[in-house]
Amino acid sequence: MTKQPVNTTEQLKERLSLGKPTDYISHYSPQLLQGVPRQLNRQQLNIVEAQTLPFSGYDLWNLYELSWLNENGLPTVAVAEVKIMASSRCLIESKSFKLYLNSFNQSHFANFSAVEKVLRRDLAQCAEGEVEVTLSNIDSTFDTRTIPGLNIDQQDDIKILSYQLDPSLLEGAADPNLIVHESLNSHLLKSNCLVTNQPDWASLYIDYQGPKINQQALLKYLVSFRQHNEFHEQCVERIFTDLKHYCQPKTLTVYARYTRRGGLDINPMRSDDPLASTKLGNWRLIRQ
Repeated sequence: MTKQPVNTTEQLKERLSLGKPTDYISHYSPQLLQGVPRQLNRQQLNIVEAQTLPFSGYDLWNLYELSWLNENGLPTVAVAEVKIMASSRCLIESKSFKLYLNSFNQSHFANFSAVEKVLRRDLAQCAEGEVEVTLSNIDSTFDTRTIPGLNIDQQDDIKILSYQLDPSLLEGAADPNLIVHESLNSHLLKSNCLVTNQPDWASLYIDYQGPKINQQALLKYLVSFRQHNEFHEQCVERIFTDLKHYCQPKTLTVYARYTRRGGLDINPMRSDDPLASTKLGNWRLIRQ
């Protein structure tokens, strides 16, 4: 696995296989995994690496194209749920993750438990942090549902003037005289890949306690990501820190459900609510 020091976004782009022609290797190759230092983005958010993070959470990945050969050479298929903890030093770059999973296709493993163990070890080494892995038979059921909360997208009188990221749209968006606990959602979050500029689509869930947030200002802010280039995990951390800065909720949870690409979907969650992890499930939305 690549461990070269990366100090700038340009160095990162040069190092990653993302956006470059690559060979598809069908025999187990853990060196294909590539990590992206989280601190590159967190510096912009004034999060100092040595400090305690202002949130906890995870990047929840669903793996839909996982296959290997059993000891008799018969193909086995499975789905997997992977949680990369937000406290890990690196996030996992998605194309490298896909290439790594492809390398299982013609490799022999004894059973589900053996594959879980290998995935957990390799991903934890790449992320340099805690990782949870659960494999399931493809006959297993998903928590298929609509996203919870009040949808804020149907605002016919809203006028959008810019599609460039603008956190200042949240300035004055919270009413300190009206304290609430509410859950909101939007299906209009779109950003672009930091390296390839390909569009990334998501449904966003926000749960907070504190001054009531103006829904029109919030929607304008979310739409301002439309031409912004950043990885999924980085966008969610940016949304969390911007809402904390401008709206000052007592507790805040931001959870994005991104559409599937290449047999993977990425669903970052960041929260300062100690009960958030027990409240949230691995929801499978219609676009996933």
